[in-house]
Amino acid sequence: MSEPNKSDGNWSSSSTTQPEPPVSTTGQASAGDQGEGSGMTQEDSQAAGKKRKKSKAKHEGPESEGGTDTASDNQQLQNLIASNPTLKKHFAGLEPEKMEEALRKLKLEEILSGMSPPSAKRQKDMAGYKFWKTQPVPAFDDQRPTEEGPIKMIEIDRVSKKPAPLIDGFEWVTMNLDDPAELSEVYELLSHHYVEDDEAMFRFNYSPAFFTWALKAPGWTKDWHIGVRATKSRKLVAFISGIPIGLRVRKTVLKSSEINFLCIHKKLRSNRLAPVLIKEVTRRCYQIGTFQAIYTVGHILPTPVSTCRYYHRCLDWEKLYEVGFSPLPSGSTVQRQIIRYKLPTTTSTPGLRPMKSKDVPAVQSLLKRYLDRFELAQEFTEEEVEHWLVHHEDSGREQVVWAYVVEEENTHRITDFFSFYNLESTVIGHKKHNAVRAAYSFYYASEKALTGNMAELKVRLNELMKDALILAKNAKFDVFNALSLLDNPLFLDDQKFGMGDGRLHYYLYNYRAAPIQGGLDAQQNASEKHMGGIGVVML
Repeated sequence: MSEPNKSDGNWSSSSTTQPEPPVSTTGQASAGDQGEGSGMTQEDSQAAGKKRKKSKAKHEGPESEGGTDTASDNQQLQNLIASNPTLKKHFAGLEPEKMEEALRKLKLEEILSGMSPPSAKRQKDMAGYKFWKTQPVPAFDDQRPTEEGPIKMIEIDRVSKKPAPLIDGFEWVTMNLDDPAELSEVYELLSHHYVEDDEAMFRFNYSPAFFTWALKAPGWTKDWHIGVRATKSRKLVAFISGIPIGLRVRKTVLKSSEINFLCIHKKLRSNRLAPVLIKEVTRRCYQIGTFQAIYTVGHILPTPVSTCRYYHRCLDWEKLYEVGFSPLPSGSTVQRQIIRYKLPTTTSTPGLRPMKSKDVPAVQSLLKRYLDRFELAQEFTEEEVEHWLVHHEDSGREQVVWAYVVEEENTHRITDFFSFYNLESTVIGHKKHNAVRAAYSFYYASEKALTGNMAELKVRLNELMKDALILAKNAKFDVFNALSLLDNPLFLDDQKFGMGDGRLHYYLYNYRAAPIQGGLDAQQNASEKHMGGIGVVML
């Protein structure tokens, strides 16, 4: 996914939400920020510094590797207003001081959604992306393709057998996530260096259980969990990962990779390691015949195949207000907001229960038929459905994903299911609260979607999603996040989701495809008339 920016969370030059297969990188903190948990020795830092110039000459890469913008706060606010007519209209008439306060809180909303705010620094033309010009991705000025397919044909026997050399003092490693010590190293690196908002108020609080779930999906290969260590201290200073997925682009199914969690130690961000990491994961994917990838990024790179928008539903509005995530609307009061977002304590859908392993075949069949309605979707096997949706209480791991099915009483047929996963953010330096628990809408499906009656589907999804909100609230979540993908526009407004400023751009690596609807209209608002495009939910 962003929350501290998740999103770029998948494969980009600036490591969330969040994607060479593309990498969703999620708005890392500024390159010069040392922050807590630095872990770099003085010798490591000096080694990086001495080779910085050499590195820049050696590796052409994106001009920004996940740093925060350096413009003044006032200029950032002006840019935010200028780039968002909806905000301009919403805050019309407010005094400058109140507008500034409200805008600052909205910027935090982007953080908890995993998205990066738009900025002139990131909105460059193709000439500014030296690295991406060398990669098999569509250029900004390419014409709409008349035929879809691979951009570059790869000959495996011509793929390099060795990784590109790193600057002196650093070396490639393959991380063994079956080793608790190495899994902990990845956790520590990403916890301190992956995602943090510009004001350093929120930071993703990943857990080892989350990484086990996210990085060890069926078919995972150890070789796609790539790290960089400082030679002397043995400190892990960079990481990138990929997992294999079956990806359908309209009628074509691709053997693809999903690239995620590109992270570079804050002290090394000026060394242009991101392009090197992307090239290395690409090389390793190519070696085993995986030539395409999907990734998501919170800012514009060449060239998105689709764009979705984040929406947020407050579950504990008072807490979100206290930590600076939710603003107090003009003319409202704290008590009114609490009442507005209050939910029942019990669900109302007959036959609703937690999903179990025995439900996997039925859920996989229902999910496949549901996702067949979308132009970009993952092809799930039963093994993948079990991994992504079923929490095994006897596993000894903390729960990461929650999934529920609706079972008919008489036939025992599974007619619906929904799911959400947990991604907590640490609240830095707050006197009262130390974390915000965010639930992210994951996959769902309903038999009602297969009849073609959109009115019936809308009613059903609103029933299901209201119950999802209740269950998330009962599980102590503070906010429920969703994108404009799948059939989400059918329930976002009715279930009181608020529109975020964060956008998540979807990219395909080494594959040319015509644009795909992301559930947004021309004004970038969720639209029921623009659904049917994105059926892939990226972490």
